[in-house]
Amino acid sequence: MIDPDLIERLSEKVRAYMAAEAPDIEDDGSNPTDDERPFTLQDLPDNLIREEIAELIQGLDPDEQNELVALMWLGRDDTPASEWENLLQLAKERDETPDEDYLLSHPLLAEYWNDGLQKLLQAGIWETEDGER
Repeated sequence: MIDPDLIERLSEKVRAYMAAEAPDIEDDGSNPTDDERPFTLQDLPDNLIREEIAELIQGLDPDEQNELVALMWLGRDDTPASEWENLLQLAKERDETPDEDYLLSHPLLAEYWNDGLQKLLQAGIWETEDGER
């Protein structure tokens, strides 16, 4: 099974990526010192966070990639942790888009992973490396 610490690191990167948005400030000729500014990060062309996340996911073996997909489904749904094996099977059968593109198309991905991981840990289905549940 994929290391929960890796999920946490991926979640941090996903949160940073999802906090960014496309630059949409047009130059209307007004004085920039009194213009309202967005309070979010801007997703600029040289921002490589998405590429980094995609490469991390691509570098995982197929079973680990399936676990990330199933974990997202578990976290976003009311599915109980006891359905974990069924979710894994469904993730293996999913073949519409690359896993990294599919996962990164969900704005609440990091929260879903966290919620899904908590469900698995509480149910004793998944353990941390040091044996904690």
